[in-house]
Amino acid sequence: MQRSDTADPAYFHKVVDCQWACPAHTPVPEYIRLIAQGRYDEAYMVNWVSNVFPGVLGRTCDRPCEPACRRGRVEEKNVGDKKPEAVAICRLKRVAADHKSEELRALLPQPLPRNGRRVACVGAGPASLTVARDLATQGYAVTVFDGEAKAGGFIRSQIPRFRLPEQVIDEECGYILGLGVEFRAGQRIDSMKQLLAEGFDAVFVGCGAPRGRDLALPGRSEAAAQIRIGIDWLASVSFGHVTSVQPRVIVLGGGNTAMDCCRSARRLGADSVTVAVRSGYAQMKASPWEKEDAEHEGIPILDFHVPLAFEHDGGRLTGMRFKRAQTGDEIVIPCDEVLIAVGQENAFPWIERDAGIAFNEHGLPVLDAQSFQSSLPQVFFGGDAAFGPKNIITAVAQGHEAAVSIDRFLHGEALTQRPAPHVNLLSQKMGIHEWSYDNAVAPELRHKVPWAAAERALASIRVEVELGFDAATAFKEAQRCLNCDVQTVFSDKLCIECDACADICPMDSISFVPNGEEAELRERLRAPALNAEQALYVSGALKTTRVMVKDEDVCLHCGLCAERCPTGAWDMQKFLLQTTKAGPGCRDQQTRRAT
Repeated sequence: MQRSDTADPAYFHKVVDCQWACPAHTPVPEYIRLIAQGRYDEAYMVNWVSNVFPGVLGRTCDRPCEPACRRGRVEEKNVGDKKPEAVAICRLKRVAADHKSEELRALLPQPLPRNGRRVACVGAGPASLTVARDLATQGYAVTVFDGEAKAGGFIRSQIPRFRLPEQVIDEECGYILGLGVEFRAGQRIDSMKQLLAEGFDAVFVGCGAPRGRDLALPGRSEAAAQIRIGIDWLASVSFGHVTSVQPRVIVLGGGNTAMDCCRSARRLGADSVTVAVRSGYAQMKASPWEKEDAEHEGIPILDFHVPLAFEHDGGRLTGMRFKRAQTGDEIVIPCDEVLIAVGQENAFPWIERDAGIAFNEHGLPVLDAQSFQSSLPQVFFGGDAAFGPKNIITAVAQGHEAAVSIDRFLHGEALTQRPAPHVNLLSQKMGIHEWSYDNAVAPELRHKVPWAAAERALASIRVEVELGFDAATAFKEAQRCLNCDVQTVFSDKLCIECDACADICPMDSISFVPNGEEAELRERLRAPALNAEQALYVSGALKTTRVMVKDEDVCLHCGLCAERCPTGAWDMQKFLLQTTKAGPGCRDQQTRRAT
């Protein structure tokens, strides 16, 4: 194997598994350390720069960071028969939002003077608001259009208040609109041509995937009065148009929307709520914790149930007929109301097909996957409107990229080129055996987030279920983080091959061996490196011609190797990745000098 190219920003970034997995590349260990120090405002701002909505995402994120968390891979010996669990990254994000002070506003950036360029954002969801925030701070005049009275998009209309209080949405949307963004509430865009005629220099389309999929089954039209599309029903609940449900409710679908529907129906007074999904339980699209929360509230989930028909009596819904895929028999489940949550689709009736924007056979805009630019150069898409429904953090990540593209486009630069992220590596050494971070590995298991009392939470659609960590528990949970961004950096020129680091490593992740091909080298280490998805850290040839090989997958970043090394060949260096955002930093050097 060749010497590892640690100068490549992606090398150490990939070692920070949580940050690598986050679509917005939030520097997770950095803000968790700040939370442990009680520096909540700073922790909030680290999040705000990357993911824009710390309070919202701290309650609702799909948490791609947590399955990637190293803690879940290295803790087997600590948990016995239990399944190792990741650090509660998402809920620690909420801690920063819940415990921030009034002084936070002083940390928000002041927009640069207006640069004469105007940008329109269609829709006020997370993708559009991310574009608005990134561009408004750089002097662009940004106008956000939305048909509703308040900003937030599907964050506001689709996520129930028992998961996400409205004041959190108001606050975090307010931070963005407070940057000088013009919000045209209640103004739905009906014509792309008309919008373009208003003279905007660029248009960003972040209108979501607003159409819920229906099921064309026998009885659908006859019993239509008792059958609702899930996302439309959730919006009606959110805005107070629906305040009650029928006694027996069936929810069709296995995604997070279905979980929100069933839990909402439970709170609106249904005597029984049943979820039916055609896939297996493990294949459901809903996040594991969403399924667990629904079941915790007494809602059964029936998997392998294929819907066949809506049973009715003279137009009055009486039940649903299913085929049980595993047995082949048919059953009828009595019900008075059905909520269909089997997916969402994009709909762009307001974009004229002769406006110059190409669409594919699925009704999605034809976009460059990196720049999010459409076939009409000044029009960009992002979020669910771009490539179909995903989640909030993906919409934010796409908003960042689209803002970079718009900034480069309006400066006449190629959109397929992206400046590399800025990377810092800074030694954490404070003494011979002392580091500027807490390198002890805490033995605690994952702490549970407290819930409101069931009788109170289930009695109202607006009582928040999860209460969040208090400061003491947040500190304990933050201590479980392994500081994966504090990298073990090796200098082969200083190594005397005493093997002290290999001897002290608690995970046997360091080996000094003859070089070889990667597949067989992974088998020859002190502990076989079985996860090929994570790199091997390979040094150059040492004096004995051996190489140092470290398995990055299971390293605890405890620093014992650096403490034991007599020559300083090992050092603990904090890695900080700053992704490219709109503004001078995203432009070519020649343009940066000119501006």
